[in-house]
Amino acid sequence: MKAVQILGEVSSPEVFSNWSMEKPIPEGSQILIHVHAAGITGDEIIWPEPYASPTRIPGHEISGVISEFGPDYNGPFTVGQEVFAFLDAERGQGQAEYAICLPNEVALKPKSISHAEAASLPIPLLTAREALTDHARIQSGMKVLITGASGAVGVMAVQLVASMDGMHVVALASAKNYEMVKDLGAHEVLDYNSSGWEREVQEVDVVFDTVGGDVLAKVWECVKDDGVIVTVGDPAPTWAFGGGQAAESVDHPKVRYEHFIVSPNAEWLEDGREKIDAGSLRKLSVQTFPFGQAKEAWAHARSRGRKDKVVIVFED
Repeated sequence: MKAVQILGEVSSPEVFSNWSMEKPIPEGSQILIHVHAAGITGDEIIWPEPYASPTRIPGHEISGVISEFGPDYNGPFTVGQEVFAFLDAERGQGQAEYAICLPNEVALKPKSISHAEAASLPIPLLTAREALTDHARIQSGMKVLITGASGAVGVMAVQLVASMDGMHVVALASAKNYEMVKDLGAHEVLDYNSSGWEREVQEVDVVFDTVGGDVLAKVWECVKDDGVIVTVGDPAPTWAFGGGQAAESVDHPKVRYEHFIVSPNAEWLEDGREKIDAGSLRKLSVQTFPFGQAKEAWAHARSRGRKDKVVIVFED
């Protein structure tokens, strides 16, 4: 089978298109997907997981057709169904013609969009949903600040929050994306390039940060004394995994703050499918590259300022 590999070390990685890798065989209750398209998260090239994998195949977002089941599978899916999936962050290996999934990673593909468009959705959709539902625990009537609002995760988050009753959505984005973000449902849009933007919005109940770094440091000035900050910024803040304390929390002792890595959730993928097909959740704009141009696809996915989610297409 065809598969993308990340070779070398994290300090000097090389994206490689391999045309003759071994096709995986599903075991237990696993599901084998014939992948039509796979999404790229550019920062994965600096994650440790691809380098620890024997295959060196990256990728966590796929859309395709069910090809085969492991001998113990007894779920509702059937061979030939079109599905999309998020492969667990520690496993991946989705950027290949065939990929192994677990049942809780898979949902029926939205019928109204292409495989390439479906492959762009799992990480943004699930990250936004998990941040808002499980970590921020948003409720109707809240004021929510979303940073990186024009990025893939931000686009999903703005729509999900704006769809709730009585919400006030404040979006942080570049000036060129103002109208797009407002059209998604944001009530206010701030330019992250403007000096002092953090003083223009105050007393927000929840901050959902998708950027990290200096932006994450500044949002502490925006949140209520008893508010919540949830971040998926990459690289993660120093306090994310070591159980340490955020330096800003000294002056904001009642603010709850969390960093997380997204988890599979087939139920939320299914909910996203229904919303996409009903027209209540917009798809992402994508730019596709054929498998043979995987190196170029990854380079584009890592570039800043792009508007589209990058997807590798495996079908000829």
